[in-house]
Amino acid sequence: MANPTHRLLALLEMLQTQGLVSGSELARQLEIDTRTLRRYIAQLEEMGIPVTAERGRDGGYRLMHGFKLPPMMFTNEEALAVSLGLLAARSLGLAEAAPAVSSAQAKLERVLPSTLKRRLRAVAETVTLDLSQAPPAHDNDALLTLSAAAQSQQRVHLHYRAENAETERDFDPYGLAYRAGRWYAVGHCHLRAGLRSFRLDRIVSVHAIPASFLRPTGFDILGYLTQSVAVMPRSHTVEVLLQTTLDQARHEIYAELGVLEATTDGVRLRSQVTTLDWMARQLAQLPFPFAVISPPELLAELHALAHKLGAAQLRVL
Repeated sequence: MANPTHRLLALLEMLQTQGLVSGSELARQLEIDTRTLRRYIAQLEEMGIPVTAERGRDGGYRLMHGFKLPPMMFTNEEALAVSLGLLAARSLGLAEAAPAVSSAQAKLERVLPSTLKRRLRAVAETVTLDLSQAPPAHDNDALLTLSAAAQSQQRVHLHYRAENAETERDFDPYGLAYRAGRWYAVGHCHLRAGLRSFRLDRIVSVHAIPASFLRPTGFDILGYLTQSVAVMPRSHTVEVLLQTTLDQARHEIYAELGVLEATTDGVRLRSQVTTLDWMARQLAQLPFPFAVISPPELLAELHALAHKLGAAQLRVL
């Protein structure tokens, strides 16, 4: 709780919820000395929040009797957004998310008007989100450190554990994204001298170092992740010519399947796949004709699939 603003807000929260609290107890919980505590009390009073001090053995600090902070004003749509956001936060693979969500919801319920309070509680008790791809919970430290570094454009040093090796590297984090049940950091890797993405659950340690960088304007974190998955080297390189427009191809084909490129003959799809029978099933679902450019084994898989399903209407050129 090193940030003075965080301590000030924490002090206000304690006074709201605990009533009369001794100065020594407040200082202990905030991890400050009593002199600093008195300075924070003065700051609250300057903000118009009346704090009374009671002397004696059983004395301490409390908010003035009858004083209440004004209720937070939310529209129905804002209340729904907050409720769903809290629900989703429980399943984002962060160890401290569940208790933090419960604490945040309790704070909101204390200050929201009764009508919106009932709406918030109704969503929490009756709505379920399926985020089944979320991984086991892991520590929040990497996310907090990297997001702060990305915002301030400060270089970090990573200790990273991949599947078969551990490496150390300097890294310029452009931003973070949550995709397919995993958290990723994307940016410039100085070890590989290029753009790279790193899974947060594989980061052993990360700390800021005294160096800055300039983040590219408008860099698309999620777009980069999606394309990098599509072109990641796998067992088979596939190339298919789609008889359609680029807009329709983008509408029918999810981005991770491959890279789409408009040509004079149609739309070229380039993809990397582990198994050709899986790719055949993906292509068989398309509503427009296509021609297999490579590999020839994919065409054989498509004909085998058509025979298996009795689907002679498969429009393979």
